Amino acid sequence: MPNRVVVPQARRVILASASPARLQTLRHAGLDPEVIVPEVDEEAVRHTSPAELTGERARLKGESVIEALRRAGELDEPLVLLACDSMLEIEGRVHGKPGTREAAVVRWYRMRGRQGLLYTGHYAALALGPDDVRHQVRSAVTGVTFADLTDAEIAAYADTGEPQRVAGAFTIDGYGGAFVTRITGDPHNVIGISLPLVRQMLLDLGVAWHTLWRTDDVADQIQS
Repeated sequence: MPNRVVVPQARRVILASASPARLQTLRHAGLDPEVIVPEVDEEAVRHTSPAELTGERARLKGESVIEALRRAGELDEPLVLLACDSMLEIEGRVHGKPGTREAAVVRWYRMRGRQGLLYTGHYAALALGPDDVRHQVRSAVTGVTFADLTDAEIAAYADTGEPQRVAGAFTIDGYGGAFVTRITGDPHNVIGISLPLVRQMLLDLGVAWHTLWRTDDVADQIQS
């Protein structure tokens, strides 16, 4: 194995995202991240490739929070920051959050019975000081096959309010889980954050994934 740079252990983990699904995924994986919602104009980013588009949006989100922490004088201690952005490509078109019930219904008319690709851009940063912030930007893609929903099912799903709030207009960990018939690739990526990819990104920055686990959880496992 290649030698890796040893860095001071980061105890603080920040998630630059308002997504409850990403937060819950990290918590279930043993982390206890703080949430700081980034303030960026995502619609201003333009790329023809969905991988580049989501990666650039994730980078902007992460860097906006890093800059806010720098201004607040909070980069003196080592910390890890994660940011993500997801979009669905189906039939050559890239989609984010529908935003409204009507848009979610129209989206599902196009999605039902078809296959799509869910792209998630990831930004991982290790801040060792105000002037020493190292980062990685990568994107992951997962294939998704949708059930051939009836009009009534689409209407009922839109009534829950869930599809209009999430990238691609669906989830696999909520009401939409019953409408996804096949996943090809990392399922965590569909939720909005690929844990295997983030682990590797952090490892390349010199941070071992297990060092970010909640210490109380590790102690409980040892005692049991």
